[in-house]
Amino acid sequence: MAGPVTMALGPFFFQAHGFGFAGMQRKLDTSWAEVETVGGFNALQWTGPRSETVTISGVFFPQKFGGLITLDGVRLAAKNGVPLMLVSLGGRVFGRHAIQGVEEDRAFHDRNGTPGRIAYSIEVRKMSGGLSLSSLLGVV
Repeated sequence: MAGPVTMALGPFFFQAHGFGFAGMQRKLDTSWAEVETVGGFNALQWTGPRSETVTISGVFFPQKFGGLITLDGVRLAAKNGVPLMLVSLGGRVFGRHAIQGVEEDRAFHDRNGTPGRIAYSIEVRKMSGGLSLSSLLGVV
């Protein structure tokens, strides 16, 4: 029993039980150019956003709830450079993202070598293009 879906990265579903996630961090990096001025502090001019990254982390127990196939699928998408749409439980669409990295920590292996617990972290970076606030407002 996997439980309700809480978020999706393309065809990969994060669920309440199974391949679940414990946290999601977002980081927006913007750029400001420094402009020298006479007689005061240098001025700053905003030059736009550089990047937005999201880190999804969690722990799952594959022997009890599954989830290992999903993590393997995420790794395969990363290896093949497949961009994926990130969508939250409430239907909030974060847009297309490129997988930048997948980390995992496997522990408590049984006699067949199957891990009992896997902690993971997936870092994705928002891809440019598509709709933006300026395109919606008609700003050129």
